[in-house]
Amino acid sequence: MALKAVLLAAGKGTRLRPLTDRVPKVMVPINGKPVLQYHIEGLAKHGIRDIIINLHYLPDVIRAYFSDGSKWGVKIQYSLEPEILGTAGAVKNLEPSLAGAPFLVVYGDNILDIDYKEFARISKARDGLGTIAVFELEDVSGSGIVEIGEGDRILQFVEKPKPEEVFSHWVNAGVFWFNPRIFEHLPSGFSDFSFDIFPRLLERGEQLFAYKLGIKVLAIDHYDLLNRVLES
Repeated sequence: MALKAVLLAAGKGTRLRPLTDRVPKVMVPINGKPVLQYHIEGLAKHGIRDIIINLHYLPDVIRAYFSDGSKWGVKIQYSLEPEILGTAGAVKNLEPSLAGAPFLVVYGDNILDIDYKEFARISKARDGLGTIAVFELEDVSGSGIVEIGEGDRILQFVEKPKPEEVFSHWVNAGVFWFNPRIFEHLPSGFSDFSFDIFPRLLERGEQLFAYKLGIKVLAIDHYDLLNRVLES
């Protein structure tokens, strides 16, 4: 069965206004093309062509631009959320389309370069419940930090730690591989992977692994990061 990917694209991007007054934050242009297009091209490059995009804010902008995905050699389906469901709730909502095989989840508002095929291969070989791509960051106050143990097993996950809570500079890159058993741990309705699901899974002794990236990942929620990318 071909590997599917979920691109999370429902956010409003309020911190990027006025850029996001008329487009979702995943459609903010970076060097001439929307952030979401970089993800679609990256997935297609590594042979992942079955993509589901969740929508909430200005959904028609995304639909009109990407249509069925054929222009990029992929097949795109859309999942409209009248009420936003959060990162984990959005995935739970797609259980009928994803259950039965491993799949990827990608935050649509990050800029990164990752070999998705290799990420999936290594993740599947570990046979855990999930794998989180991570990278090193000096200021972790706005990120989810992970403690990594032997065999790259994740021991702790804390979202947006206070200064006294910082135990690591490895942070969540917003790319996940999941065993379909993950659906047993996702509640219906709103939930968030970083705040709700990952800490709870680790408390239960479930196996989550880290996949270390040798690159920086840029989120577009802040003007300084966005401008840095635009100037590069």
